[in-house]
Parts: sequence; structure tokens; C-alpha cells
Amino acid sequence: MADSLGVAVIGAGMAGKAHAAAYRTASTLYSPVLPQIRLVSIGDVNAEFGSLAARRFGYERHDTSWEAIAEADDIDVVSVVIANSLHREVVEGLLAAGKHVLCEKPLSDSLEDARAMATAARAAEGRGNLARIGFTFRRTPGIAYIRDLIQNGVLGNVLHFSGRYWTDYGFSPSAPMSWRYKGGPGSGALADVGSHLTYVSEFLCGDITSISGGRLTTVIDKRPLPLSAVMGHDHVAVSDTFEAVENDDYAAFNAEFASGAGSFEVSRVAAGHANSLQFEVFCANGAAKFDQRRPSEIQLFLNDGSGNENGYRQVILGPGHPYITGGLAMDAPEVGFGQNDAFGYQARAFLEEVAGLSGEESLPRCATFDDGVRNMELLGAVTESALNNGKKIQL
Repeated sequence: MADSLGVAVIGAGMAGKAHAAAYRTASTLYSPVLPQIRLVSIGDVNAEFGSLAARRFGYERHDTSWEAIAEADDIDVVSVVIANSLHREVVEGLLAAGKHVLCEKPLSDSLEDARAMATAARAAEGRGNLARIGFTFRRTPGIAYIRDLIQNGVLGNVLHFSGRYWTDYGFSPSAPMSWRYKGGPGSGALADVGSHLTYVSEFLCGDITSISGGRLTTVIDKRPLPLSAVMGHDHVAVSDTFEAVENDDYAAFNAEFASGAGSFEVSRVAAGHANSLQFEVFCANGAAKFDQRRPSEIQLFLNDGSGNENGYRQVILGPGHPYITGGLAMDAPEVGFGQNDAFGYQARAFLEEVAGLSGEESLPRCATFDDGVRNMELLGAVTESALNNGKKIQL
């Protein structure tokens, strides 16, 4: 194990700050088995954003190019949290420079680039450098607990999954144009939040075998250009000049699993739903519900056979559920859990693998780039179905 690991984050926006904070807390989670974690650099082409994030989260410096981070001898581990269309160039450059890379989802903006990145990742791993993708909701204790209940037979075989991920960052026509509104069909709400919902469904229910009923809709077809840099989903002052929106505000589709079926709906124009990932999974012995707005609990129904008192009950997550014991500074019952904590678990898992800890003594590994390609193949199938009047696509 190395004496220390130098960390950088490329991208100082909303999710980039979550990664930066996660590395800061990762070594405080669980037993102190990691080498020293050095917080080295925040990279962003906007020097002001990079400088502010570096100061806020205690990083030594900021850089304005990914190449500077790739060339830096004091950096070992890099999170890439930038526009999807930029992932391939940056990730491949970092891997060629010998860095370990954690890339945000989706892996890229095209299947061709994603597959090329997966090939580069396999080659890099042969040289001892890891490339992983952040499927952050796999770290949510409630979702991980529902998976356990399915796999250990308490809930039993999946019959039906129903999920939606509604957000409202684009519901206002005055929301400024950004990279999120550019790209081909399927690169909008489907790629942004639908990517989360699809990997969550397979995490719980197993592989999707076919997709049908795909639908992509753009309801706000133009956006005003911003008068200053846009970070994340921020709304800034805008000009009188508009550009066309190129991708989807809303997407829906149906899926078949090896066991069971599913329905999916995602949106970035769902007013009143800032960040609403919700699902219900129906199984042979009962059902479970999860709502990201209440991440410290699940709803659980186990059939007692009588039918008279059957119904959902609230299960408050605590030390007996995944990730919590030892993984929160105060890991007592009913302390609570938030989405930012999941980034900490994700960073910890990646650093444990980089440091050489065995799978038996580590958190579950982060997803591979091959998993990222699989996720994009699902999104591609939804898009293909939508462009062909809901045609069924076999996977």
C-alpha cells in the first residue's frame, strides 16, 4: 500500500463539489485503513469556480486544464465530473498518464465513445490503473437493503418494478441554455436522470432483456443564452438570444427483466419535484417502496397470508442496514442519511480498491466501465424504441 494518495477532481460544478467533499470525508468512514489522502487539486476551465471549490473543500490548488492534472506527479486518483461529451478525451488522457479514474455517469454521450473508453480502461487495468464509474445510488442504504431483501428471499422473485425520476431544473422557460440541453435524442432527461433509474432497476431486479414503448418529448424547445457561467442547475441572468433545445425533457419506456417487468418515467420539467427518484418493486412475498426525498426510510410490505391487515409499514434505516454502522460519524438508530453520504461511500470504495484492499475487507466495488457501457446500451435501446414508434428492442 502506498504511503499516501493524491486526489484531484475535474469539474467544480454541483456533482464535482459532491466528489470533492466525498474525498475529504472518505478516510473518516469506517476503520482507518486507508493511506493518507492528500487533497491536491480541483480542475475547472472556469478559474473562479475551481479556486472557490479548492478553498472550500481544502484542496491545495486549482488547475484550469485537465492536462495539468494528468501531468502532475503528486496526483494519483482523479474524479471526472464534466459534460458527458468531454469524458472520453479526458478519461483516456488521464489513464494514459497512469492515473486511477472515477468517472461520473453516463460514461459518455455516445455508445461509440463509451465502448472505446471501456477498451482503454481494460488496457489501463492491465498496467495497474483502475477506471470505475460512479453509480452513486447503489450506495444508498435503503436501496441496498431492498436488494438484500430480494436476494435473500424475504421479498422473493421480482414481479413488477415501477420507477420514476422526476426533476424540475428545466421546467422554467427562462432556465439558461447549457450543455445539458445539447446533444442528440436521448441525451437529455433520459441520459441525465434516466441513467440512474435504469442501473437502480438492474441492481434490484437483474438484467433487462428487452425495452419497448420508448417515448422522448421536448416540451420547451428553446432556451435563452446565459450572461455568465452556469454551474450545475443554477439559474443566472439571461440574454434575449435563444438557442434550440436539442434533446428530451421527458422520457418513458417499458422493460422486461429475466424475471418480471417494469415501467419507467423520467423528467426535467416536473414542477415541484427537485430531485424525486422513487420506485416500487413488487415481489412474490411482498413489496417495497423507496423515495429519495425520504432517504432514511423505506416502506415494506410482507404478506402475512391473512389479507386483513396487509399493508405497507415504515422501516427507519439504522445500524442494522447496509453502510450505516461505522460509516456515519454518529451511527446510532434514526440519525438519518442523505444523498451526500452516498458520494462518501462511493469515494471510500474507490480509494479502498486503489489502495489494494481485498474485496472481502472493502465496501462493494464501484461499477466498471463495462457496466457503464451496459447502462448506455439500455439508454440507446430506449432511444431506438422511441424513434421507431415504441418498437420492442431485444437486448
